[in-house]
Amino acid sequence: MNSRQILRALATGALLLAAAPVHAEGTFDIPAGAHFNKDKLAKITEFFKNEVATGKIAGANVLIQQRGKPVYHETFGVQDVVSKAPITDKTIFRLSSLTKAITSVVAMQLIQDGKIKLDDPVSKYIPSFANMKVGVEKKAEDGTRTLELVPLTRPITVLDLMRHTSGITYGFYGDSLVRKAYKEANLYAGEFDLAEFAERIAKLPLHNQPGALWQYGHSTDILARIMEIVSGKSLLEIEREKLLDPLGMADTNFFVTQPERLQRLAQPLPNDSDFRVGRLYRTEVRQKWESASGGMVSTMSDFSKFAQMLTNGGTFEGKTYLTPQTFELMTSDHAGKDSGVARDHYYFPGDGFGMGLGLAVRTDPGNAKPPPPGSLGELKWDGASGCYMVVDRKQDMFFVVLEQTPTERQRVQRTLKQLVYEALEN
Repeated sequence: MNSRQILRALATGALLLAAAPVHAEGTFDIPAGAHFNKDKLAKITEFFKNEVATGKIAGANVLIQQRGKPVYHETFGVQDVVSKAPITDKTIFRLSSLTKAITSVVAMQLIQDGKIKLDDPVSKYIPSFANMKVGVEKKAEDGTRTLELVPLTRPITVLDLMRHTSGITYGFYGDSLVRKAYKEANLYAGEFDLAEFAERIAKLPLHNQPGALWQYGHSTDILARIMEIVSGKSLLEIEREKLLDPLGMADTNFFVTQPERLQRLAQPLPNDSDFRVGRLYRTEVRQKWESASGGMVSTMSDFSKFAQMLTNGGTFEGKTYLTPQTFELMTSDHAGKDSGVARDHYYFPGDGFGMGLGLAVRTDPGNAKPPPPGSLGELKWDGASGCYMVVDRKQDMFFVVLEQTPTERQRVQRTLKQLVYEALEN
């Protein structure tokens, strides 16, 4: 079955997520209907109190919500060590790449409305993308590497942008010649908007042929430019109209410039202030560029509504944001074994996860013994700033941690997930 047939089947609801039930030891794929043991949840409190007390993080806000109600909600530490203001549900956090999840949901709403199609070529909206080349590395006998530019075997599509198979990359990780070209291109220089940014990307080589490899990068920013074009509005305007305002996400934005909001902005520890994404995205300074792949800020009060909407399968408080058909399309694996998409060391969804349209989706236990905790069909994403979301619809549950700690985030996220699932009992 080719990709067009797969998409058609998904659109008619004929193809369900292909994953046979797997029951493994420990905390993987716990039977539905589990509940939380309050005593075991206390271990989460102990962990985060120790993280703050030992100076590893400034603070965090942790929420576990099941069946629409909080079962665990605690704040730890301070917004920043200078003001020493306590963290609240109104504390504003940089989401970094969790911005991609919000952008992708609004893109799915536009697909749902018929404004965009997954098989649309990007060049339909941004003509300069028709002339892009793929950078293929050649290695001489003396070990020197050169980059040969070759034509596209097929156009980049909206699907490629949403599942990160466009060949568009980042310049802050890896040492391939294309990634080095991104790093040296001065992509973030001066004042620019999404339209100008798309043109800057179009001048660079692709890391690989479209559809060939999962490749983390600026795909979501190019998607956002298409969203602007089809809506005739700025990215924030269309996101407010379609998602943020209806959900009541009043503090979710790209910039924090008002004095009252600046007082609520969380900061990492001084020795942990580099967000390690190749650029300084200063949310405190209004710019033209609304970074769809990493520039949004939010609060627990706001983001919990977004996470609950996903847990509900696209609805919240009686309003439908994504139809069941659209939600299924978004949360099915589009990078599995029959998709032709390869994975390398930089496959960030991780072992046991496929790639939906903007979110990672759990498809199997993975290779670790015992498997990491979770459920088949689990949705997740995180960001370089430390913020992390897991949606487990099997248990009608989500959990979110909002924190600002690039250096400690992966360890904190792994530990939190283990403690959450160890607290679940049937």
